[in-house]
Amino acid sequence: MTKFRTRLLIALITLIITVLVGLGILLGQLFKSYYSHSFNERLKIERNLLITYIEETGGVSSFNKQDVLKFSKMLNVRATITNPEGKILYDSDGGTDLSESGTRGLNEIIQDVIKKSPKKEDRLEEGDGYDLHYYWKPIKKDGQKEGYIFLSTKTNEVKQAYGQIWWILSISLGMALIAIIYLGIRITSRYTKPIESATNVAIELAKGNYRARTSIDRVEEIGMLGSSINMLAENLQALTKAQEMQQDRLGVLIENMGAGLVLIDSRGYINLINKGYIDIFHVNSKDYLNKLYYEVIENEEICQLVADVFRTEQKASKQLLIPFLIERRYFAVYGVPIIGTNNVWKGVLLVFHDITELKKLEQMRKDFVANVSHELKTPVTSIKGFTETLLDGAMNNQETLEAFLSIILKESDRLQTLIQDLLDLSKIEQQGFQLNLQEVELRSLLEDVMTLLAGKAEAKNIHLEFYCKQSQVFIIGDTDRLKQVFINLIGNAITYTPFEGDVKIILLDFEENVRIHVKDSGVGIMEEEIPRIFERFYRVDRARSRNSGGTGLGLAIVKHLIEAHHGNISVRSKVGEGSEFIIELHKK
Repeated sequence: MTKFRTRLLIALITLIITVLVGLGILLGQLFKSYYSHSFNERLKIERNLLITYIEETGGVSSFNKQDVLKFSKMLNVRATITNPEGKILYDSDGGTDLSESGTRGLNEIIQDVIKKSPKKEDRLEEGDGYDLHYYWKPIKKDGQKEGYIFLSTKTNEVKQAYGQIWWILSISLGMALIAIIYLGIRITSRYTKPIESATNVAIELAKGNYRARTSIDRVEEIGMLGSSINMLAENLQALTKAQEMQQDRLGVLIENMGAGLVLIDSRGYINLINKGYIDIFHVNSKDYLNKLYYEVIENEEICQLVADVFRTEQKASKQLLIPFLIERRYFAVYGVPIIGTNNVWKGVLLVFHDITELKKLEQMRKDFVANVSHELKTPVTSIKGFTETLLDGAMNNQETLEAFLSIILKESDRLQTLIQDLLDLSKIEQQGFQLNLQEVELRSLLEDVMTLLAGKAEAKNIHLEFYCKQSQVFIIGDTDRLKQVFINLIGNAITYTPFEGDVKIILLDFEENVRIHVKDSGVGIMEEEIPRIFERFYRVDRARSRNSGGTGLGLAIVKHLIEAHHGNISVRSKVGEGSEFIIELHKK
């Protein structure tokens, strides 16, 4: 923008200099013409004055030479009087060097005037050192030409006057030029600075900096330009901000939509894969972007789905089982055609929903129904079988009747226990399940549970031990639910421990939490079965569990109750050496 200001200033100064030079030349010529005209008029008047004096004093023959000399000196001219034939009768400077050097020129002019009688009564003769201006006029007496008077003067004064005029004009024009250049710089700066500012803002806007603004200090056209650019910048900033917000929202939505997404353009090249797809398939986006989908997607069913969408331009979906190293995962894959305005084909959008958990839940539901049906069928079948036997005549035998009724009662209790466990598990898993939290003295609670199970342990001659260094251990929890947990765990330990075995309960008190260890010397659990022991109806030893009256829901209930207390339960076990269940609960 500085170049623009410089070019404008140079053009303005050039124009001003041209105008000033032209004006100076014109004024110089006018002054020269005026001075020259004034000089010539003065000489004519002086000439007429001398002629009038000579004519009034009697003419050429009787004029007073001293008076003529006096007039000549006063008027600073050389006066020469001749007769009609051109003979010089008087010359005011006849005795000087000037007269000797100028006599030849004067004589020539006198002869030309006498012979040619020119209409013009003056002549300029240029010399080496100076110029002479001659004026003449005939002297008349009684209407008759009596002679001539010639006046001559040096034009050095005129030249000096001309020089002074040009010097004054040059100084004046120079000072005017300096003042005009100064004012031009100020004016151009005043008017180009807003333009420079507006131009710089426009450049910043073109670069994408929509926060740039120009200052506005006037309300004229340049101020209107600045206002318009600022308004444009504000509008662009608002539009860009809205677009960025929309882009951010769209980006966040795409990256965190909980599903894998692949965008394929109309030529089959992949333009976008989101974070969900990368996390699901453990791929690098660089290996997918700007490549044909069938070159990077290895699953043939997915490629076939994309091809179907390209061919039919209709939505398509498919459930796929895709292997991942040692696991298999289920996906619901949706292919959606992208069609823009005027039915312009844009490409295909693939969406991958991981439905593995849903499949697992569905399988768990099926297993649960099958297990419940099986667990209910066993006691119902027993009750029905023994009842039919009694009705067929076995009731007449008192021993048989008592034995069968005992079995029916036992199976009824088992059926009731199963139904109660199902109700408890259902209640615990409900969304609004709440614990009755209060301060619980854990040592006393464990001692009460051991008292309840002491008879069961004595029946198998099992040594039941309890270790706790503190006399009291308090936590915040639900007394009834915690008692249910420990009855289940300690009861299982006794059930799966052989005769004359050991069951140890250890209570450890820490600063922020407590830890309860239930350790037995029973049959143990295989390592691969440990992750499944908390599943519903899962039994390590099905025959032993069923004979003991277990429902297969105890450990599932225990796990849910511990998690409801925001605690943790873990298992350590070796086959033939026993198992250890470790519960960690927070004090508050």
